[in-house]
Amino acid sequence: MNSIAIFCGSSKGNHAVFEDSAIEVGRFFAQQNIDIIFGGGKVGLMGAMADAALEAEGRVIGVIPEFLKTQEVAHFEVSELIRTNNMHERKQIMYDLSDAFLVMPGGFGTLDELFEITTWAQLGQHGKPIGILNINQYFDPLMKMIENMVSFGFLKAENTSLLIADSKLEELFNRMKAYQASETPKWLK
Repeated sequence: MNSIAIFCGSSKGNHAVFEDSAIEVGRFFAQQNIDIIFGGGKVGLMGAMADAALEAEGRVIGVIPEFLKTQEVAHFEVSELIRTNNMHERKQIMYDLSDAFLVMPGGFGTLDELFEITTWAQLGQHGKPIGILNINQYFDPLMKMIENMVSFGFLKAENTSLLIADSKLEELFNRMKAYQASETPKWLK
């Protein structure tokens, strides 16, 4: 794994543990010499994670649509800042540059990124690992909703293996490195 896209909030949330974890994530991947691809913002968890990675001499690539450049206060100190025309182009570039995906707490945008990249995996468009860092049980309700999707017949149980969730960063990273994608798209099984 040479690069990882990190999806996380442009807000810091209301518990210090979220920002502390974002800092830990930035430092961790910098120390692993893994390039970080992120949404390009200087604010919230995105900014805290990017700053920590840069302080640890990591390579950080921001991808931000022009219209968000001022709203999200683009992080101009990153190793590289790629400007896009829209959100779709942003996600495609983040996907193209990344060997894996890590999802941290965030809002609608973060969940949009998580579900789009997971849908692509389900449809056999990629076999890259998708990790969910479940900080402070943030994603517990989402994981329960995924169980509901299975129990109500809207998602096959084997599709849940597309997501790797853990509350400990190093354990999550090790599980992501060991991930082996199915050769048959999950939706065809």
